[in-house]
Amino acid sequence: MLRYLTAGESHGELLMGIIEGMPSGLLIRVTDIDRDLARRQTGYGRGGRMKIEKDTVKIFTGVRWGRTLGSPIGLMVRNKDWENWRDKMSPDPMFLNSADPVTRPRPGHADLPGVLKYGMADIRNILERSSARETAMRVAVGAVAKRLLEEFSIDVISHVLSIGGVFSKVPHVSPQEIKRRAETSELRCSDPDAEKRMMRKIDEMKAAGDTLGGVFELIITGVPIGLGSHAHWDRKLDARLASVIMSIQAIKGVEIGAGFGVANRPGSLVHDEILWSRKAGFHRKTNMAGGIEGGMSNGENIVLRAAMKPIPTLMKPLRSVDIVSRKPFKASVERSDVCAVPAAGVVAEAVAAFEIASAMIEKFGGDSIDEMKRNYEGYLKHLRFRTGVEEEPGKK
Repeated sequence: MLRYLTAGESHGELLMGIIEGMPSGLLIRVTDIDRDLARRQTGYGRGGRMKIEKDTVKIFTGVRWGRTLGSPIGLMVRNKDWENWRDKMSPDPMFLNSADPVTRPRPGHADLPGVLKYGMADIRNILERSSARETAMRVAVGAVAKRLLEEFSIDVISHVLSIGGVFSKVPHVSPQEIKRRAETSELRCSDPDAEKRMMRKIDEMKAAGDTLGGVFELIITGVPIGLGSHAHWDRKLDARLASVIMSIQAIKGVEIGAGFGVANRPGSLVHDEILWSRKAGFHRKTNMAGGIEGGMSNGENIVLRAAMKPIPTLMKPLRSVDIVSRKPFKASVERSDVCAVPAAGVVAEAVAAFEIASAMIEKFGGDSIDEMKRNYEGYLKHLRFRTGVEEEPGKK
């Protein structure tokens, strides 16, 4: 069973992560993790925090000489802004009351439901953990999962489809070409013309003290047939992917394949016809299902999209009510981004990669990466026989 935990606050000393269940012998490169951490921090429309932090990871446990041991992997990312918050965020009670309590909840944040749920009088106790700063560690964890997927030629790609009502035209090219274009774009958009219009929109909203959301797409290539299960609700691959994407801060909707579009089409234009050839075996010319049928991967690319709401911290604040005085006020302003849709796509890559890696380990098992690969190759050989691409030895 593959699982992870993260810990840490936005202005605390550090973020921590523990990964359990990763097989032994997997090569882990710190540079790979740091590259994804840097990708999360880039993007047109990001705020001042990205200029303060330059995230890098340190591996403390579970890896020796670059390879996993099969024991829990401990990761750490330091918060450089901690120097300005040592007393205010210290776990030591001697610094009690070194900062005034935050009593003004911001609309769209976890502030108000959090303090009411946990019986707090200081909103900072909620906003520090609910902050999207936490996703830095999820990206680090996901980068480790990506290394496992790389051993099986599985890739997870994100690119931006729209920002603030400006839509890109996705070119009819391979996922690898979409990835190449996204990686050279400030907004991770494969359409240069749309990117320019998105940038102008971001500039307009920044001048107006407002924020923008948008939609990004994930494409997961190389996934074998049969991950997930039709038998139990909590093992369905589409449900698992939707759950982890929805867990990302500010994500308000997820669709897989044609998604909400299927509601307005007849069945004849929704379902992917099944074809067969000696070279390809069973396959489909269309992928309306987004690579998942009956809760299981069907061998096509897994495609999903997520909608991110505009960031709720505005330079032109909305109305709220103080939790102590009950008096109305204009919500407080914290340092924030104008748009973080490209970064959300990178976070989505991480959590989706971890979920696919978890499903791979469930399916193929093995205490070491070599054992897992042997099980995987045996399964692919079995599929080649079952799909008629190869004949079983001894059969004519």
